[in-house]
Amino acid sequence: MPHAVDVRPAPEQLVEAFRRVRAAGHGDQPAVLVHDLDRLRAKLDALGAAFAAPRALHTVAIKANPLLKVLRVAVAAGAGLEAASIEEVHLALRAGCSPDRIVFDSPAKTEPELAEALRLGLRINADNLPELERIAALHTPASASRIGLRINPELAEAGIALTSVGHRGSRFGVPLSQEAEIRDAFARHRFLTGLHVHIGSQGTTIPELVDGVARVWELRRELVATRPVPIDMFDLGGGLPAQYRDDAPRLTPAAYAAALRAAVPDLFHGDVLLVTEFGRSLLADCGFVVSRVEVVKPGPVAVLHVGADLFVRRVYRPHEWHHDFLALGRDGRPLAGDPVATTLAGPLCFGGDVLARDLPLPPLSVGDHVLIRDTGAYTVSMWSRYCSRAIPLALGLDGGDVTVLRPRDTIADVVAFWGG
Repeated sequence: MPHAVDVRPAPEQLVEAFRRVRAAGHGDQPAVLVHDLDRLRAKLDALGAAFAAPRALHTVAIKANPLLKVLRVAVAAGAGLEAASIEEVHLALRAGCSPDRIVFDSPAKTEPELAEALRLGLRINADNLPELERIAALHTPASASRIGLRINPELAEAGIALTSVGHRGSRFGVPLSQEAEIRDAFARHRFLTGLHVHIGSQGTTIPELVDGVARVWELRRELVATRPVPIDMFDLGGGLPAQYRDDAPRLTPAAYAAALRAAVPDLFHGDVLLVTEFGRSLLADCGFVVSRVEVVKPGPVAVLHVGADLFVRRVYRPHEWHHDFLALGRDGRPLAGDPVATTLAGPLCFGGDVLARDLPLPPLSVGDHVLIRDTGAYTVSMWSRYCSRAIPLALGLDGGDVTVLRPRDTIADVVAFWGG
């Protein structure tokens, strides 16, 4: 049955998916990460259909989920990859992504990293003017790399301050108000043929995203009018929010593309390569996590096998980073019973490792399970090694199969990580 990608997976769909995991012999894990690869493919198809530009490169942000087999699915579906470090560049290459479909966006690129990126022929977005001068010193006509410059459109700060990157005073990109310096850079560097804008992830709205793009597109229009060398790459970044609550608006690629067509119609005329870098909105609802309840203490407090190690933002900023939780029995079926105010605690050795407080759930017992929704992005990629716990097993739902995306860490793996 086709995936309805414009709606969140319903709880009963997630329960059925966990039933498949159990039937495949993975039900006894302390915790398991599950990724719906078919849904990811469907969402990539929907993204391409929504934008439908004559020239487009849709990349997936590796930082959202760096599991190699997930990246390979994206590449096989026709996506490129966006790398925020040279290590992510090599993940992209290992995933089979061709260099001209890798966008290198790190804000702290070293000279050796830039030299390697130019040798490989990556698409490079310079974060700042000093970096642009580094590229100029290294660039040769033989390089196939396409170079863009990140512009900060200087909007108001987005709804979540810690992930807002396109506001006045942000440390990312060249401020739009430095137009004289930007014009000079484009006048001096013929290899500079792209523009890049990105204002943040989550906490943003479609009008804010469109406003940022429109401001930088207007800059492009002004630059093109006085420059003989084309500016034929426009990277509008990512930033489309994921829906973590059923009552939150579903901000779809189709709605975003429609708003862009209304505000910046020339963006879709084909004289530029349109690049996107979506991560959270593509991946978040393609994943869920299930943890066994290991201990139940008076309160009640249910101790799980995931906490701040997997949900750093949720634990430290719960008012900004929401997740829904489902209570399942030992058999994987939804628990019944009158809800009680329950605390869900993680396994780490500090008092703040709490996923939820006073959450109304049916009574939990040792050996039951808690399913956590919308975990396909910014969870395993932000894994904390505090207390040196093993990264859980990661599985993929791929057609009728349940495949291992990454085995659970062994004790030897953890010891080796620390130099053993």
